[in-house]
Amino acid sequence: MTVSQTRPPAAIVDDPAVPPTRQHRSLGALLGKANVLTGFVILIAIWELAPRLGLIDQEAFSPFSVVVRRLVHLAGTSDFWLEARSTLRTWALGLAISTVAGLALAVLIAVIPGARRYTHSTIEFLRPIPSVALIPAVILVVGTKYESGVVLITYAALWPMLLQTLAGFDDIDSVARDTARSFRFPLRLMATDLIWPSVLPYFFTGLRISASVALVLGVTGEMVIGTVGLGQGIALAQNAGDTPTMYALVLVTGLLGVLINIVFRAIERRSLRWHTSVRSLEAL
Repeated sequence: MTVSQTRPPAAIVDDPAVPPTRQHRSLGALLGKANVLTGFVILIAIWELAPRLGLIDQEAFSPFSVVVRRLVHLAGTSDFWLEARSTLRTWALGLAISTVAGLALAVLIAVIPGARRYTHSTIEFLRPIPSVALIPAVILVVGTKYESGVVLITYAALWPMLLQTLAGFDDIDSVARDTARSFRFPLRLMATDLIWPSVLPYFFTGLRISASVALVLGVTGEMVIGTVGLGQGIALAQNAGDTPTMYALVLVTGLLGVLINIVFRAIERRSLRWHTSVRSLEAL
């Protein structure tokens, strides 16, 4: 028997340089999901036990089980689905307008020479203004229909999209840009192979932030202005002292926020499979 025949198989050697197997990656992903679920379980336990043990008045803070039963009851009513559909419609319209407007403004500011310098002070002045402070003006101009919520969402969700996309233009590799100019690449080729790949990760980050901001402003606008939606249902339940219904609708808005974030993250990871940030996460 030769020496080479007595060596153990290469797969058995415990080499730390060998990348983790698919089984190890699956186990890591499973443990990560378990950690997330653990946080939810702890939150639900506190929500259930605090009112039951008298730490919080049940009239002001309903136990989780009571809220879930009320939510199941609401799910069987047409009014609930009308409110949810109205909120999602306002959210989608506002997010779509702010996304298109933010991307278009970012392109114009990045392409036009000197535009960044002249618009910087204006952006920094308008960006910190809370959208809620504009509600009286929006009511006077637009009225109390759902369009008022679309205006509030558009204003609030515009800034994350605009600033993140501008950051993407700033991150374009200067060496690659100068090389493309030296070789006189066509504008179409520079846009598809240089500019867009650099801007896209920032674009998706701005989109996820804007989606969350849009949901918050949509519900807030419904609560304050009184347009039909989940926000109006929360306000009416609070005024009527119906705390189980109020918290059930609050729970729905929270679940919508989680669902929106999951969907947009999945779209981002699928669209950016080639990017180092996504590839490093998939390798874990």
